Order: sequence, then C-alpha cells, then structure tokens
Amino acid sequence: MNRQAQAAVLFLVGAALLHAGFTNLYLRYVKAGLQPLLLLSGAVLIITALATAWYEWRRTRLEKAHAEARAEAHTEAHAEAHTEAEGHDGHAPEVAHAGHVHREPRISWFLILPLFALILVAPPALGSYSAVRTGTAIQQPYGLLKLPDSNPLTIGLVDYASRAVYDHGRSLGTRQLKVTGFVALDKSGSPFLVRMALNCCAADAQPVKIALTGKIPPVLQPDTWLEITGTYSPKQTKDPINNRPIPYFQVTQAKPVPTPKDPYDESWNQ
Repeated sequence: MNRQAQAAVLFLVGAALLHAGFTNLYLRYVKAGLQPLLLLSGAVLIITALATAWYEWRRTRLEKAHAEARAEAHTEAHAEAHTEAEGHDGHAPEVAHAGHVHREPRISWFLILPLFALILVAPPALGSYSAVRTGTAIQQPYGLLKLPDSNPLTIGLVDYASRAVYDHGRSLGTRQLKVTGFVALDKSGSPFLVRMALNCCAADAQPVKIALTGKIPPVLQPDTWLEITGTYSPKQTKDPINNRPIPYFQVTQAKPVPTPKDPYDESWNQ
C-alpha cells in the first residue's frame, strides 16, 4: 500500500473505534470502563491519518514541482546538445529512456477485511455454550461493601455468589433478592443462572454460576435471560469442571427479560 492507502485504512480504523465507542458495540469486546481509552485511540488514529495524508500530499506536490523544474532544465540541455550535435554531423543523437514503476502487491489490500468485519459484524456475547464448558470463576472478594437496606434488593449475580459462598449469606439475610443472568443447562439438565465476568475484555471472560432451586419455570431455554426473585440458600454444589463451589438460590419468581445493554458482569474485579 502507498501512503495514501495507509492513511485511508488508519482513518477507517479510527472511525470504527469511535463508532464502537459511542454505541453499545464496544461492550461486546471490552469492559465499560475502557470506553474513554477506546475513544482516545480512535481520535489519535484519525488525527494520524489526516496528518499522514497532508504530509504525503505536500511531499507529492514538492516532488512534482522539482520534477517539472528538472524536466525543464533537461529539455533546455537536450535542446542545446541537439543543436550542437547537428552542427557537427547533421544527425540528432539518440536518447535512451529506461525505468519502470514498482507497484505494491494487491494482496496487501486483504489486510482491510478484518476492518470491515469489525464494522459490519457484531459478535454475540459469550453465552451458555461457553458457560457449560468452563468451570465457575468465583473468587473470594477482598472485602464486601455494605448492601442497601432496600427490600427486595437488586444484586449482581457475581456479588450474590461471592456473598453466598465466602460470607455464608450473612450479609444477605432473609431479604428478597433480585438477580439477572442467562440460563445454562448442564449435561443432566440442571439449570444454572450465569453471568460472564471479565477483567479487561471478552477474550478473558469466565462464567460465574448459581444453581437454582424452588419455583423454577418448567421449560427453560439456554441463553434465555431471566430476572429471578427469591432468597439466599445455604445449599451449595461443586462445579464438575473445576470442583469450585456453586451456591444455590431459592427462587420464588422468575420472568424473562431482554438481554441487558452490557451482558458482562464487571463486579468480579471491583
């Protein structure tokens, strides 16, 4: 690619980053807290592209002016040599012209295909397929913040799992709780509610699972998002994949909900 093409690709990449950063598309790739850095990166790429295009335009213009000056000087010198040669033998000298332009390989344009994939294709968030093939990633928190006194209390799935396992539900008590996640079914058909937790981006997302008991809907489809209402259950099980604890949740009510704007849970590392 020449410099103009490189500038165009840089501009498109920057525009794609800004588009993703100003919409919910970026949440499919990175955590919400990285939005400012994503927007800054897009702006830097666009500025770099414009600077590159301006520099190349200016360089081309100067080279053209120099080439015209050299051509004019060459023409004058050639005319003088021609006149001098004709004065000696009456024949004009032969002038040889050689050279050709090397073009960049056209296959290099395939480098922009991933860019169009970024713009045109939004990958789905990780779901039950990944969840049932990966062990629960529950981690012991450094500390537990005091929960609001509201009842029912809306609480993140990862937060509930941490308090249920490592705090033994003391901070949850007997209050009514609301938890949202997507459904995953293990090989035996047992239902779990799952949220994919991430540190940085979707590439490092890992599932955190809670098992369901109580008034569970008779028919559950994997990847269906549910808001469940119920209470803390002291019962626990082990994830057969990595033998880590999975707490239960006593369900009193469950209803389908739309997929949230941010399908990943970031409270894992907060």
